[in-house]
Amino acid sequence: MKIAVLSGKGGAGKTLVAVNLASVAKKSTYIDCDIEEPNGHLFFKPQAVREEEVAVLIPQVNHDLCDGCRRCIDFCRYNALAYIKERLIVLAELCHSCGGCNLVCPQNALAEIERPIGKIQTGISDPVTVKTGFLNIGEASGVPIIKQLLAGLETTADSLTIIDSPPGSACNVMESVKEADYCILVAEPTIFGVHNLNLVYELVKLFNKPFGVVINKCLETENPAEKFCVENNINILARIPFDRELGLLNSNAEIAVRKKEEYREKFSALLNTVAKEVRHEAAAYSQR
Repeated sequence: MKIAVLSGKGGAGKTLVAVNLASVAKKSTYIDCDIEEPNGHLFFKPQAVREEEVAVLIPQVNHDLCDGCRRCIDFCRYNALAYIKERLIVLAELCHSCGGCNLVCPQNALAEIERPIGKIQTGISDPVTVKTGFLNIGEASGVPIIKQLLAGLETTADSLTIIDSPPGSACNVMESVKEADYCILVAEPTIFGVHNLNLVYELVKLFNKPFGVVINKCLETENPAEKFCVENNINILARIPFDRELGLLNSNAEIAVRKKEEYREKFSALLNTVAKEVRHEAAAYSQR
């Protein structure tokens, strides 16, 4: 079971939900796909950390073979190649690593080399396997890192993977939810929170993913996020009350379910609810 946790903005409580869900399971894998500013590892403090570099392939020019025909330039839709002062130039930051320029070069003047864009760290925080992606500063896209983070995940019936998605609804978010069995949308109970909830709501509908909403920081006053869910017939999985103690634990990078039984019960109930939703969706899909 692969569960992606999303929010339309940072600070809504996405990582709070993700790390606590991963922690209440008997065994799980937590994957932090928020590669521009990952913080899940600060909560888990994993041990025995292994690190691997993530690189993409970009073209390298053999200027002795290049005759300036410009076929590679005409082919590239990302303007990653230019011919300046009788010399072919590669603009590495614009390259999307499609390899097409190598294929169309009649002189075989292009070869592929690796360019590092980030890294992945893997460690253990019993009973959770923690995988974290880090994008190098200045890189335009972290999609290759997210693809590598999500490659080779367990698909057994009793395996659980919690995917902590980046905030928003851009390319990195789309890549992180592609393989998810279920999506949890975390929202704040404000008008602004409704705007951000709608961003990820439209995204999961586009990907045709089953989903439900967790409303965080709930007060006893008017709740626009709850009203939005009712109006759009969206399943509300849980309501997390505005809780000073929970906020303090979270701001100190402490996993709440490991500190207090009350929180363990709440997040265990949420995980059980999601598991039932996934089984229901799987049963409904098999009957189609």
